[in-house]
Amino acid sequence: MGREHLGSRLGFILISAGCAIGIGNVWKFPWLVGQYGGGAFVLIYIFFLILMGIPVMTMEFAIGRAAQKSPVKMYQALEKPGQKWHWHGIASLAGNFLLMMFYTTVAGWMLQYFVEMLRGSFSGLDADGVSAYFSDMLLSPAKQVGYMAVIVAVGFAIIAIGLQNGLEKVSKVMMVALLAIMVILAVNSVVTPGGGKGLSFYLLPNIEEIRKAGLLNVIVAAMNQAFFTLSIGIGAMAIFGSYIGKDRSLLGESVNVAILDTFVAFTSGLIIFPACFAYGVQPDSGPALIFITLPNIFNHMAGGRIWGAFFFLFMTFAAFSTVLAVFENINAMIMDLSGWSRKKATLFGVISVFLLSLPCALGFNVWSGVHPLGPKSGIMDLEDFLVSNLLLPIGALVYIIFCTWKTGWGWDNFVAEANSGKGLKVMQWMRPICTFVLPVLVLAIIILGLIK
Repeated sequence: MGREHLGSRLGFILISAGCAIGIGNVWKFPWLVGQYGGGAFVLIYIFFLILMGIPVMTMEFAIGRAAQKSPVKMYQALEKPGQKWHWHGIASLAGNFLLMMFYTTVAGWMLQYFVEMLRGSFSGLDADGVSAYFSDMLLSPAKQVGYMAVIVAVGFAIIAIGLQNGLEKVSKVMMVALLAIMVILAVNSVVTPGGGKGLSFYLLPNIEEIRKAGLLNVIVAAMNQAFFTLSIGIGAMAIFGSYIGKDRSLLGESVNVAILDTFVAFTSGLIIFPACFAYGVQPDSGPALIFITLPNIFNHMAGGRIWGAFFFLFMTFAAFSTVLAVFENINAMIMDLSGWSRKKATLFGVISVFLLSLPCALGFNVWSGVHPLGPKSGIMDLEDFLVSNLLLPIGALVYIIFCTWKTGWGWDNFVAEANSGKGLKVMQWMRPICTFVLPVLVLAIIILGLIK
């Protein structure tokens, strides 16, 4: 049986962007902007996205496309005899599973909030009432496990249908809907009376805010977010590289994915900040922004129930687009390792991901006494720490060294693969940056993440 391929370039860009566009963009980006001085943070973030994110994504796509295999088998096709690069393939499989062990629960929260918004469950609640609702939701094992199970079952059902008819078709519809909903929400928010202050906070660089947060902290946060936002390091992008032809160069495709990803992150700020300022809410209220602050804002808005339902539908799509992409990766790796059919691999995937996701879903209630990283930490914190601080950045470092050093695949092979086809090319002047600057930056991210 030959390797499946995606039906269109648009499908490839939307699925890859869907994988990159996750809760991190929509949830983390606005509160980081809120905490680290508004517009200045955005500029530093874009600088690091161009310097680090796009080159490493190009490398991940190139390895996948050259090998025509899933991450668990791709190094074997490219490494020299006796080399051990393929060990990272096993780490990629573990990383994809680990990411889904907590991401399925968070995607379940988005779906639950969408349902509750539609039902009008938040109507008439004050700030404390919404906060209590979120706490009660976490304390219910049935809700946590139930919504997580829906995400896992629906996700793998789509993957079982096939690459073009399942993943590609659903991703196209979902991503177009996501972008349309975002633009409608952003326009509604921008024209809200009193929202102008929020826009200037968001878009104008504020030196005073940077001084307050500390320039180094702002730079580190922007670098982290630029790196984390594209989901690079665990083969989530390599798999889609293996599904496309050689007619487009890969740097250009990486730029397209990064632009879509940044558009979503940026537009989510246009939705959130004007609304925060119009209703006198602190924009730097951290992770609680989505689940506690925003339902409050929708309560005060004319037609807030509809806007709120729209917002959480968009959040569900943002989360689910990542879930689908990673499920496809898990499925492809299971197929490559076992030789099973797509359907059989999906059955294994759905059972294993459901069971592995239980500790996180139960970590807020039944197992709330488990504090793996010290007081107040939960199971989700441990899983998130392992993926974000170790597997993603270490994986990216492996890609960089593999693609630029003679001990790996090497610069010439990487460039030949990345540059085949029409579009933006990797230039020779980029070589010292990719070979020497990128490893140092990624190493800095790893060390800072461990210290923190």
